[in-house]
Amino acid sequence: MNQTEERKREHVQISLKENVSAHHNYWDDVHLIHNALPEINENDIDLSTRLFGKKLCAPLVISGMTGGYPEGKKINEHLAAVASTFQIGMGVGSQRAALENQKLSETYSIIKQYDIPLKIANIGASQMVLWDKKQILENAEKMIAMIDADVLAVCLNFLQEAIQPEGEAHAKGCLATIEMLSREFSRPVIIKESGAGISGKIAHQLKKTKICGIDVGGAGGTSFSAVEYYRAKLKGDTPNMRAGQTFWDWGIPTPTCILDVGKATNWELPIIATGGIRHGLDIAKALVLGASAAGMAHVLLKPALKDKKTLNQELEVITRELRIAMFLVGVDTVEKLSTVEVKYGPTN
Repeated sequence: MNQTEERKREHVQISLKENVSAHHNYWDDVHLIHNALPEINENDIDLSTRLFGKKLCAPLVISGMTGGYPEGKKINEHLAAVASTFQIGMGVGSQRAALENQKLSETYSIIKQYDIPLKIANIGASQMVLWDKKQILENAEKMIAMIDADVLAVCLNFLQEAIQPEGEAHAKGCLATIEMLSREFSRPVIIKESGAGISGKIAHQLKKTKICGIDVGGAGGTSFSAVEYYRAKLKGDTPNMRAGQTFWDWGIPTPTCILDVGKATNWELPIIATGGIRHGLDIAKALVLGASAAGMAHVLLKPALKDKKTLNQELEVITRELRIAMFLVGVDTVEKLSTVEVKYGPTN
């Protein structure tokens, strides 16, 4: 197992064994106002929605978690099975490993065996900026073909790249690369953060490109700085343990990202709310604030590693929680959630 494969394996194992969450989950600061007279029947609630032209049976995307090392194949297969069962979206982890070693492509391409309505390919921006234009477009096509993806996500994971010892913190030319790819690539391109969030200012810059959506990936859930802290601890690497601790809670809260990105883009781009989503109530909160869908990762990782049945049961609970939340605020469609009264801010 090479260094890249070992690192991906360590990321998953640490996420399962250690508390790598931010010290505060900002979804606890979002309060939906109870409707004592909902005037709807719970059984009539419709969870379906459309995202990037695809129909989903619930406004949920399984965020890209893994791939690129042997055990990642089983995790992605289990995730793909439930994504097919529940007809929700699914992304995979960065596909760079498979571009470098074709033998690893099956850890991602396994999801092609399942009927998933929305599949999202994934590459880190810090790797992409090192390629020339021809390589970017050719590799983008390879990643799409690898999983029959509908959309390509360019991941802005500069916090993790800066913290990890072998990270590649290359950001110069990133916006120009995104602009070129979004304009010339044959498939839709979205921008995805991975735990530090996207501000209104950056969203305004991105809106000038041809991207088709933003996954805000805000703070409040898994801290990749925390993950790197534990990797450094395993190796007795004191300086990088220090950096991991220092930036553990770095980032923009996910609810704030939704509001700022929506305002900066005039709510014209679909927003995926990823970062700290734990259950169906958090999904409802995200949609009330203006997101088009929510993305979940860490909550699904442990059951995904176990078996499909356990993961299926988790998704059943999550979708039921979303349905209950919609009933309690008195809306019977996902679109109507944006009309619900909400308060955002810490309570005394």
